[in-house]
Amino acid sequence: MLRAGAVTSVALTQNALAALKTVGTRLNAVTHLFKNEALQHAQRADDELRAGHDRGLLHGLPYGLKDIVAVAGAPTTWGTPAFADQHFSQDATVALKLRAAGAILVAKLATVEFAGGLGYDHPLASATGAAGNPWDTTRWAHGSSSGPGAAVGAGAIPFAIGSDTAGSIIFPSTACGVAGLRPTYGLVGRSGAMTLSWSLDRLGPMCRTADDCGIVLQAIAGSDPHDPASLPGGYRHDRQHKAQGFRFAVLEGGTDGVDDDVRANFERSLTFLAQLGSIERIPFPDAPWGDVLSIVMAAEAYSSFEEFIISGRLPEAVAKKAHAHRLAASSISAPDYLRAQRIRRILAHQFADLAAPFDAIVTPSQFTVALPIDQPFEPGHPRVWGRPVTTAVSVVGAPSLSIINGLNARGLPTGLHFSAAPLREPALIDAAMAAEAALDLRHLRPQPLAAG
Repeated sequence: MLRAGAVTSVALTQNALAALKTVGTRLNAVTHLFKNEALQHAQRADDELRAGHDRGLLHGLPYGLKDIVAVAGAPTTWGTPAFADQHFSQDATVALKLRAAGAILVAKLATVEFAGGLGYDHPLASATGAAGNPWDTTRWAHGSSSGPGAAVGAGAIPFAIGSDTAGSIIFPSTACGVAGLRPTYGLVGRSGAMTLSWSLDRLGPMCRTADDCGIVLQAIAGSDPHDPASLPGGYRHDRQHKAQGFRFAVLEGGTDGVDDDVRANFERSLTFLAQLGSIERIPFPDAPWGDVLSIVMAAEAYSSFEEFIISGRLPEAVAKKAHAHRLAASSISAPDYLRAQRIRRILAHQFADLAAPFDAIVTPSQFTVALPIDQPFEPGHPRVWGRPVTTAVSVVGAPSLSIINGLNARGLPTGLHFSAAPLREPALIDAAMAAEAALDLRHLRPQPLAAG
């Protein structure tokens, strides 16, 4: 439509800004709007497209960034009142790459404070308040990337960039009925983004569809000179995609403890996947996935926020749990941390061997639908976050992608989770795209929310 002149980038940007100011604000999804800058960039995009200078599929499209990602001169609050006035002088690499692709940054989007790095057990743990779910505002948008999930789920913007340390792209994408991709560790450079756990953190796209995730990934993947963990090579989103002949794996006992409606939608999804290829049931290795994740994340998070912790500023955090939660991590010894990292390498080989024969391992994205927005939860409980594959993927840095696979009786989304061996994004995205086409649920949208 942009290239045909049926719509302009300025019009798209104005619509996005209006939606974010009204519906986005009602959902507590927005921390900062870039009105003047966005409209200037949109006008430039229109001028370039009219002149035949096409930067690619994202050229002229508005998007948002989770508010742990730096934009020069704008507040980057990390979701906490303790850093309400924090500014950085340089843009994050991911923002620079999207600007080069012609995308229009319209907003910084809400996050649980410190991306959940100091601990939290209530949706209210954010300077902007609990992020509401666009499908039902009495429900939470879930996870630290809740602002991006809510904004994309409500249709305010086409896509956003979230971050994921232990599921914070997957869970809000599931709860808000959108597609979320956490790429292979290192595939997207993180320079300019808040560090929670440097050996676990990832940035990735949250979009309407798996195809859109691939388009955005192509723009943001590749080397980052300021992130030593970044990988060269990037990712190419080929417009010709495999549609049949997939090999899927499903875990034995993979729906144990899952809510009935989540299980029903998952089993229904398998009937469609069976039309796309083979399905093999496999056992999942009984290994200390959760213990390794907990030790590594706790130790690295304490190190990342040590200055804030030892300065006595923990009471400034919104979440009461954060006032003491990470203090325990100071007792993790160097041998404990190094032992966890050694075990982690073994687990990475186990997961790669398990996943290598398949295009994707398929599980429910989350064991429940979106939780009530006004009630505390148990952070590590399997029924809240889903286990064990989501934890394993976090530990080993493998890619995964969640798509909507139905609604429950209350009209809340459920999700289908695809995971693969590291750097198998092409097969992973193809499998998710084929599943979306077979399920034919991409048209599902929440009822429009009134402003206010």
